[in-house]
Amino acid sequence: MRIDTLPSGITVHPIPAFTDNYIWCIHNGKNAVVVDPGDAEPVLKYMAKHALNLAAVLITHHHRDHTGGIAKLVSAIADLPVIGPRGGHIRGLTKTVAQGDTVALPVVDMSFQVMEVPGHTLDHIAFFGHGALFCGDTLFSAGCGRLFEGTPEQMLHSLNKLKRLPDATAVYCTHEYTQANVNFALAVEPNNSELQDYDAWVKTKRSHDEPTLPSTLDEQKQINPFLRSHEPAIKEAAQRFADTELTDDAAVFAAVRRWKDEF
Repeated sequence: MRIDTLPSGITVHPIPAFTDNYIWCIHNGKNAVVVDPGDAEPVLKYMAKHALNLAAVLITHHHRDHTGGIAKLVSAIADLPVIGPRGGHIRGLTKTVAQGDTVALPVVDMSFQVMEVPGHTLDHIAFFGHGALFCGDTLFSAGCGRLFEGTPEQMLHSLNKLKRLPDATAVYCTHEYTQANVNFALAVEPNNSELQDYDAWVKTKRSHDEPTLPSTLDEQKQINPFLRSHEPAIKEAAQRFADTELTDDAAVFAAVRRWKDEF
């Protein structure tokens, strides 16, 4: 399947925040857009260091480690567009969006489709465009977000929606949880050779303090147990954990999610 790519001259850079967050910065060397700035300070420092103009902010959901920097960024930069989920519950948004909306960002010659992906939270959205997916805490490398507000059925539906995107899609999630997620995935599916290879790669990257992100959707389909509820090996492992027969993918997913919560 053909997939659009990032426009020429566009860079996507992770700005580290807190202990394991990434604030993704999309820029063309002049103008920048950031995704989920939980902390304003590292964003402002990055803008100053690289002589970038912060032109817009994208928000995927309401959790503080994704929104905490909005107020300071808005106070520092006049008329800063801040775009996020509808509901009126996130202070500082200048525009709210929902499933099927398009977010145009002419300052970086890009536009993103909005996808509603409830599960981690009920307001969670993702931004997809130019072969890139900014999915917040819905999909992680080798994992998915905890179900703080949504149901297993909602999260599985959201993940299945993401799975229908092109395989080459670059997955930009917002936490460096990969090694812990891989450790769990290996407990679920220890004989997955792709996962074993990925584990070795992740260990090398993290030993050099390098990000393991972005991943690709195709890679996640091979290694991520939360995208593999339909696989016999995942179902069998989930049934052993739950000590009961699981009759559908949603039940398998729910058992694996509960297993991860207790892991």
